[in-house]
Amino acid sequence: MATRIDGKAVSAKVRDEVAKEVAALKEQGLCPGLAVVIVGDDPASRIYVNNKKKACQATGIYSEEYALPAETTQEELLALVDKLNHKGDIHGILVQSPLPKGLDEAAVVEAIDPKKDVDAFHAYNVGKIMLGDYHFLPCTPAGIMELLKAYDISVEGKRCVVIGRSNIVGKPMAMLLLHQNGTVTVCHSRTKNLPEITRQAEILVSAVGKSRFVTADMVQPGAVVIDVGMNRDENGKLCGDVDFAQVEPIASYITPVPGGVGPMTIAMLLKNTVTAAKLQSQLG
Repeated sequence: MATRIDGKAVSAKVRDEVAKEVAALKEQGLCPGLAVVIVGDDPASRIYVNNKKKACQATGIYSEEYALPAETTQEELLALVDKLNHKGDIHGILVQSPLPKGLDEAAVVEAIDPKKDVDAFHAYNVGKIMLGDYHFLPCTPAGIMELLKAYDISVEGKRCVVIGRSNIVGKPMAMLLLHQNGTVTVCHSRTKNLPEITRQAEILVSAVGKSRFVTADMVQPGAVVIDVGMNRDENGKLCGDVDFAQVEPIASYITPVPGGVGPMTIAMLLKNTVTAAKLQSQLG
């Protein structure tokens, strides 16, 4: 039976470290600040934004929320980003996705000052990650690396398989595993003989967004299974990409949903905000 990786406990530890660092920076006259922009009234986005605000409050980070109506134009949104780029007390800018139809998400991301891009989605930061010389990492892949570290799971020399090739999780995840000397395969919707490939994985990361997509026949006995999925099943119950009941008896380590990768994402956002504040004030 697999050991369950406790994302809540690891994220609490990261948040404690962040709170201590924020307190130390405040003594030097610097208060890290995060601006969160939400456009429209997507219910899931609203929950995320509220959680981010609470997390900032709990760790002493200053935060501002900009809730814009769904009919906000591209020009208005870019004008706000430009204003925040020049705001001295804001060190991190996060524009919550998805944006309403008609808004160009890529253009908004590119408009954010790379030094304030705490999501690490800007092309400049993506390039830095590719080179292995970065200040920020996308929060979910960074959180996964933190979980592996917390459980002393070494990546070096291991066969790693990532299912999913999104710019937010799949691609950066593959790069981080590669930087830790893993041998990485990225699978996606066009991959042939997927179970054959996933069964070779000693570390399997699933980020496809399909309920219980990864079944027992896709997992090598003793594999470390990381489930990034946040889905609703046919009964509306929260579940991951991995069929937990099937896979838990086979894996050596597994992340549950909820309580696995999810809590780490916000913890790493806080960490990125502190890094951004130090970079911009040369205290880092």
